[in-house]
Amino acid sequence: MAVTDAAIDKIKQMILSGELAPGGRLPKEADLAERLGLSRNSLREAVRALALINVLDVRQGDGTYVTSLEPRLLLDAMSFVADFHQDDTALQFFQVRRILEPEATAMAATRMTEAEITELREILAGLPADPSIEQLVANDLEFHQRIAAGSGNAVLCSLIDSLSGPTTRTWVWQGLARENALEKTREQHTAICDAIATRQPDVARAWATVHIAGVEEWLRNALT
Repeated sequence: MAVTDAAIDKIKQMILSGELAPGGRLPKEADLAERLGLSRNSLREAVRALALINVLDVRQGDGTYVTSLEPRLLLDAMSFVADFHQDDTALQFFQVRRILEPEATAMAATRMTEAEITELREILAGLPADPSIEQLVANDLEFHQRIAAGSGNAVLCSLIDSLSGPTTRTWVWQGLARENALEKTREQHTAICDAIATRQPDVARAWATVHIAGVEEWLRNALT
């Protein structure tokens, strides 16, 4: 195991054991390096790596802290990676979305409050008749995020959010807009919303599957 990897593992074990709790401050660099049997350079590399994936928060002039370790923070790195791919890997990300989003939508049909469903309808109604790509992306992103959050499962919500961020959605919508897919998307979004509002999880799951699978099929054709 590389020295930096060993340093990362030792800090991880301190967190897992509860010695370092979320929000807790790490000991001073010199003290921690001596305690873990590491060079200060190795420790710095480990801290830098863990900060990049939001496990640690380095505050200049204050110290280094463990973050809240919430799923949305830790999965940000996946979103960063997903945005880089506009090739066959992007299709694989969509395939994972097709597995996860229908289940989240079915869960939302049993868990979203009436107020949340009203807000979901307002999001659909807020899309202009002739939207720009930016408006399409923002509306699509908010619609799916609200449903994922409505599942009541923070880990599932974070996973779904991380699989398709604004960059990927912009690329996809630029292609869909050229094929006049807006009306079909409006209809499918409305059908999903109606199924959630009428508390029909199986119907909501089915419409979400149709919706994601349709975009996946477009993407497959675009890539080939």
